[in-house]
Amino acid sequence: MYRFLLTRQWVILTLLALVLIPVMVELGFWQFHRHEHRVAQNQLIAANLAAKPVPAGELTSPGHTVPRADYWRRVTVTGTYDTAHEVVVRRRTSADDRVGFHVLTPLVMKDGRAVLVNRGWIPFASDQQAFPEVPPTPRGELTVTGRLKADETTGASGIKDLKGLPDRQVMLINSEQQAKALSRPVLGGYLEQTAPEPAGDSPEPVPAPDHDSIGAHMAYAVQWWLFAAGVPVGWLILVRREKQDGAAAAGTPDESADPAEVAATA
Repeated sequence: MYRFLLTRQWVILTLLALVLIPVMVELGFWQFHRHEHRVAQNQLIAANLAAKPVPAGELTSPGHTVPRADYWRRVTVTGTYDTAHEVVVRRRTSADDRVGFHVLTPLVMKDGRAVLVNRGWIPFASDQQAFPEVPPTPRGELTVTGRLKADETTGASGIKDLKGLPDRQVMLINSEQQAKALSRPVLGGYLEQTAPEPAGDSPEPVPAPDHDSIGAHMAYAVQWWLFAAGVPVGWLILVRREKQDGAAAAGTPDESADPAEVAATA
């Protein structure tokens, strides 16, 4: 009655179904873990943005790698901007997705150490090989508040640190790289400036990270699990149809078929 299941076609179909079920279940868990990661990251961002600002020296130091737990922590630092070593970071987008530069200016503290401050976004100039016209920095000593970020690396960001760039232009924000140019200790990581607020002709502030949306990962997870549940159901439906077709071709009633259907075809 079910000998057709031993045919080459049905053996392949059955093996395919047995492979698809665990694969789809695993894909569902992959999307579920991505959902959990996004929720945890949103909670971390919200907590760190709401935390009271602390001096930058409490969370980072020269050569320090900023851990994920400290990403977006608000920190303060007091010093004087070193505009002579100011650089711009290429291929950065504004809040409305325009491509331009981020302005990276070292802030030198009284003890001689420096911290990199991302002052914000400016548009590309007509000549992208020339150093753009950068809004001036405030003069004298000031206190800057910003969101602490980790150094950017090629591996983590996917951005290639290209060679032969125009003078004072970089692809990555990296404290070790800038420490060599400054010839002074630089605190690990960098700050995205949030205060003082820009006034007049100033770079456009870097927007706060999104920590409200959670994406569609949970919906994708449920979708994959429904697909996995549908595979055995579909397999059983195909088996039933094959059995009915075989019984009809042999001229014998199918025991699993509806008696009314059998009588109607007789």
